[in-house]
Amino acid sequence: MSAPAATGVRSATRARIAARTLRTDRWWQTPLLTVVGLLVFIGYATVRSFVRSSYYVEDYHYLTPFYSPCVSESCVEGARHFGTWVGELPMWMPLAFLSLPFLLGFRLTCYYYRKAYYRSFWLAPAACAVAEPHARYTGETRLPLILQNAHRYFFYAGFVISLINTYDMVVAFRSPSGFGFGLGNVILLVNVILLWGYTLSCHSCRHVTGGRLKHFSKHPVRYRIWTLVSKLNTRHMQFAWITLGTLMITDFYIMLVASGTISDLRFVG
Repeated sequence: MSAPAATGVRSATRARIAARTLRTDRWWQTPLLTVVGLLVFIGYATVRSFVRSSYYVEDYHYLTPFYSPCVSESCVEGARHFGTWVGELPMWMPLAFLSLPFLLGFRLTCYYYRKAYYRSFWLAPAACAVAEPHARYTGETRLPLILQNAHRYFFYAGFVISLINTYDMVVAFRSPSGFGFGLGNVILLVNVILLWGYTLSCHSCRHVTGGRLKHFSKHPVRYRIWTLVSKLNTRHMQFAWITLGTLMITDFYIMLVASGTISDLRFVG
């Protein structure tokens, strides 16, 4: 039985070029940096999501995004901003079990991240004018990649989780003496603003606001929103990377304060 015909760059209709590429620039640099950046975040986020320590500062109500929402009896009492919904969780389950799967799905199915990890981890292709090592190409028409079409639904979940992060940020403007804020509040606020930037610049958000309209003139409000989202959409890649950094910075700062390694720099209260 003969092997199936190649459908990628080595198919019968493509030019026969023995070399992987004729490019002489450092085309491999971008996929390499992408791999390193994503692995750093994945490693840090995985460890911090399961250690169950130093994730909440009781005096200032700082709650790291990696543990929000915290709704089980395994959470320290003050971190349960939305109450206690379930009992003790086994150690293999993260305390933010309600949000992390949806956040992971939102990022994994994101149009930009798909491009990033397709090119860097799967080399499909690693760069323009660089042949990929795969003999066949089926796109996103089969399992598991056909599940990428669920991105719009993960966007809805991501929107709700951004609201939860916003609530956590507002709650943190409390101190033992009442209203107060410190460096932790500034970090939480910046992180939430950038997370909203990533969420609202999503391609699915652009489609939701105006993708089905045939006559913009009949829907001036939605057209205005679509215009604003479209401007944000041009910065989606930047928001995708910046928010990975701000999430780690926010969590790391709260971890240092919660563990007593440093004291929060207070401005008021």
